Amino acid sequence: GALDPLATGVLPICFGEATKFAKYLLESSKAYYTTAQLGEIRESGDSEGELVETRKVPDFSGAHIEQSLDKFRGDTMQVPTMWSALKYQGRPLYKWAREGVTVEREPRPITVSNLRLDAITEDTLSLYVECSKGTYIRSLVEDIGLDLGCGAHVSMLRRSIAGHFELEQTVSLQTLVDLEGDFDALSKFIQPIDILLPNLPYICINNRQTRSLLHGQTVRISPAEKSGFHRVYIPKQAIDEQLGPIANIAKTCELGDDWLFAGVVELSEQSDQWELQAKRLINFTPVS
Repeated sequence: GALDPLATGVLPICFGEATKFAKYLLESSKAYYTTAQLGEIRESGDSEGELVETRKVPDFSGAHIEQSLDKFRGDTMQVPTMWSALKYQGRPLYKWAREGVTVEREPRPITVSNLRLDAITEDTLSLYVECSKGTYIRSLVEDIGLDLGCGAHVSMLRRSIAGHFELEQTVSLQTLVDLEGDFDALSKFIQPIDILLPNLPYICINNRQTRSLLHGQTVRISPAEKSGFHRVYIPKQAIDEQLGPIANIAKTCELGDDWLFAGVVELSEQSDQWELQAKRLINFTPVS
């Protein structure tokens, strides 16, 4: 994922084999704290863009603001900002925007499950937003400003939640810079890969099944509770026997030290038998 240059907050970063499962994080919901500056319309929709227009800010009541916010709660359609990373002809929209080119964008469905007014001043709104993937807070704030008639842009944006990751779990970039070269200290910030998939059920398989799975074969298993995608865990012993002890990829998973998270598989029932097929597996072969 990415954060706007103006933004701070939660930004999970995937390394190595974890990048295979990053899509599950990208598809997750997000939450933000943002400040809407009323009365100013800026080119980029945030305070870093050039000022396009100023408008008088009426003396809004809280009830009037709530009436406007209610139009943006729930399932709506949103036109993505030109200052997004969405691609057009292979280039991010923001690169076109920097060249003064405006591209026609189709509205996209979004869900704003929570839009809360935390504070109001004579020319700002402090908002808390919980939303689906693909929701652009800059576009949301701009649309609210247009609905109020005075225009608005984002002057502060802080992502507080990305999937199941929260601010309390984050580490600052400065801390990482200060620890450069101290791999023992840095490793404490690395989370096990399966933390990306908390909502998928899981299945454990034995040594024989592990060998078949890692060789790309369909694996027959005991009857399962449900079909569909699952996390799969394999005995650490099975990998140690094939490749020797591994360390860097064997970060303790939620099942403990004796098991390794091996990836995502699909379970299905075929002719009264349950089968397991690999969909996305970790490569346990050591990098030379």
